[in-house]
Amino acid sequence: MTPAVAPPRGYAPTGKDTGLVKPKGTSAIRAHEGIETVEMRSRKPAWLKVRSPGGPNYLRLQRLMRAESLHTVCEEAGCPNIGECWEAGTATFMILGDVCTRACKYCGVAHGLPTELDLDEPRRVAETVATMLLEHVVITSVNRDELADGGAGIYADTIRRIHAAVPDCSVEVLIPDFKGDEAALRTVVDAKPAILGHNLETVERLHPDVRPGGRYWRSISYLGAVKGLDPGMLTKTGIILGMGERPDEIKQAMADLREAAVDILTLGQYLRPSPMHVPVARWVTPDEFAEWKRVGEDELGFKHVESGPLVRSSYHAKEQAREVEAGGPGRVQEILEADMLAPAEVPLDLVQIELRRAGTVAST
Repeated sequence: MTPAVAPPRGYAPTGKDTGLVKPKGTSAIRAHEGIETVEMRSRKPAWLKVRSPGGPNYLRLQRLMRAESLHTVCEEAGCPNIGECWEAGTATFMILGDVCTRACKYCGVAHGLPTELDLDEPRRVAETVATMLLEHVVITSVNRDELADGGAGIYADTIRRIHAAVPDCSVEVLIPDFKGDEAALRTVVDAKPAILGHNLETVERLHPDVRPGGRYWRSISYLGAVKGLDPGMLTKTGIILGMGERPDEIKQAMADLREAAVDILTLGQYLRPSPMHVPVARWVTPDEFAEWKRVGEDELGFKHVESGPLVRSSYHAKEQAREVEAGGPGRVQEILEADMLAPAEVPLDLVQIELRRAGTVAST
């Protein structure tokens, strides 16, 4: 008799068309041991309630994306602002497919093995931006760790094609860490986006559990390296709150980002995409978000902090591109941890040497 096969653990959505999807693993993380997290079916606070999308412009853009076989992070990551942004005629394109090589525990984008690289995608994105008559566009992507340049060349081609098709449209990119590859970063910087973003996502203590394919200081220093390549380029990052971080850890992460002279910071509430993702540890109030904006701008020197429960990386991005002026390089300009394995890559029988703070090394 053939024994029953246990179902795979973790989030593995169906309907993806650019890769073979795998489960993301367990939703349990060490930071939640001993604390009471929010039940998936618990009622959300009033400040997190938004209208379901479905207006005429939303439906028009949805049809346009499907006709051109394009993806948006607005849909893939379940952004709560999709109705507001799409009705205003703005969207964040997700290039390089809809299957990511990393398995971040908070992210609604599918994880697995990509099966194609669409070299014609930059042309279609640029033509769609022109059709939409956009004044500002955000380009992001899944991680493509199997590619030699992580997809940097596709980013650069997309930026240049949009510049050519719609000269007055500013382009913002939200890039992966390309495993710390400086040549890949230079490829994107040389294409001259108006804003170059890369999200830190969470504080240092939670980072290995919720973002096992990345490294905390690699992400921070990658943003710092942008200023070394182009001191006048605006840099941007985002942190999501409510996964179990402490106030002192939030402020430390913000201070670490300023060591890399990051200009723009977004802070928003973590919303659990499915029961297989990390549970919400707490609901962060609007008053707390307002206080973090004050701390970031008045105490730490960010040029702009967009902070609120429903804030995501692309929220009010056009205004930021028009109104924020870039600062110069920071103390951290050299890419750190580029040659170190991410937590997900470290064999269990090895001792990992981990950089804990910039400039110091500790063995764990």
